[in-house]
Amino acid sequence: MKASTEFQPLAARLRPNSLEQFVGQTHLLGIGKPLRRAIEQGILHSMIFWGPPGTGKTTLAELMAKQANAHFVKLSAVFAGVKEIRAVVDEAKRIRVTMQQKTILFVDEVHRFNKSQQDAFLPFVEDGTLILIGATTENPSFELNHALLSRTRVYVLKALTEEDLLHIVARALQDKELGLGRVSWVFPIELQKILVHAASGDARQVLTLLEVMADVVIPDASTQVATITQAELTDVIQQSLRRFDKKGDTFYDQISALHKSVRGSSPDAALYWFARMIDGGCDPRYIARRVIRMANEDIGTADPRALQIALNAAEVYERLGSPEGELALAQAIVYLAVAAKSNAVYRAYQAAMQDAQRKGSFDVPLHLRNAPTALMTQLDYGKGYRYAHNEPDAFAAGEQYFPEELGLPVYYYPTSRGLEMKIQEKLAVLRKKQAEHTSK
Repeated sequence: MKASTEFQPLAARLRPNSLEQFVGQTHLLGIGKPLRRAIEQGILHSMIFWGPPGTGKTTLAELMAKQANAHFVKLSAVFAGVKEIRAVVDEAKRIRVTMQQKTILFVDEVHRFNKSQQDAFLPFVEDGTLILIGATTENPSFELNHALLSRTRVYVLKALTEEDLLHIVARALQDKELGLGRVSWVFPIELQKILVHAASGDARQVLTLLEVMADVVIPDASTQVATITQAELTDVIQQSLRRFDKKGDTFYDQISALHKSVRGSSPDAALYWFARMIDGGCDPRYIARRVIRMANEDIGTADPRALQIALNAAEVYERLGSPEGELALAQAIVYLAVAAKSNAVYRAYQAAMQDAQRKGSFDVPLHLRNAPTALMTQLDYGKGYRYAHNEPDAFAAGEQYFPEELGLPVYYYPTSRGLEMKIQEKLAVLRKKQAEHTSK
């Protein structure tokens, strides 16, 4: 036993062999949960495991194969192609006939397969030749074919909690055969929590860090007690290990959280998500562009200063760079979060665009056309146009600016917040004058 595990990484040695050893994912594997029942009963179906790294996707697939006494084949979508898939299918057919055994094909990073590669699975998933279990860190609804998704169930795995990871650390330190328990460890819980935090919910990462720590810390020769200090721990996790995938769901989830915190008028939450993204390595220029978008979409004419402040913050960052320029972005984010909110212009624009696209290309009314030539004047271009500045209050009551076929639609409904409260009052007066003149 020892010989077979001597050169395996700690994470491989401690891989769970049963559901009882598996840590986390209680929403899927708790007593009585459908997936747990399926594993315990050996009932197989094709599925996709979607979740962050180190949450147990591979382990679950292996446990399912073990429980169901199924042949287990593992492929990586990074290296495999249609040729490898066909080889697995041929082997699965042979095993099905000769050994009366089903085959589970586990495809790691299944989102890396292109459409033709994904399509190659379909007939063999449908006829039962293969039980497909795909693992992905990306949103399957974006990355996988609809045809493949429709033939599988998607299970969402969550990042492990602090409690989960502390449990894994405790097992690693205490297990004398497979773990690090051949010596006694003095590892204060406060330092364990720092280690766990650095792993960001990733069991494989926390065990890798712990193994590095074990190589660094030399136990006392006489007592065989190894003491972990904060200085040693800091050396091991000297570079940030917090997960931040610039192309994956974590990225989009965090920018979504930032945007919604600003929209929800929560400056503290907005600053937190901003800090998380900066800490994780996000390009501040991308955040600056999103801040400008927030000013446009969610504040608008309720506080026109917000857009200028967002633009200024982006310019300051370009001049100062990091980290000084990030403070300007933080100031803009706080201002936008506390500013009056309105998406009235955004909604008005969308409504006007729908009319423009769906109701045809109506001609510009003659009185609104310019007449720079004599011919255009003869054709009545501009005839009857009323110059607003020559009218009382610079408003030509009764003047029509829409094509006649469109009628008099209203797109812009200002809110009762910020500057739009004043705009609302003014528009109410103008629209009343327009209605009175029209009814005459």
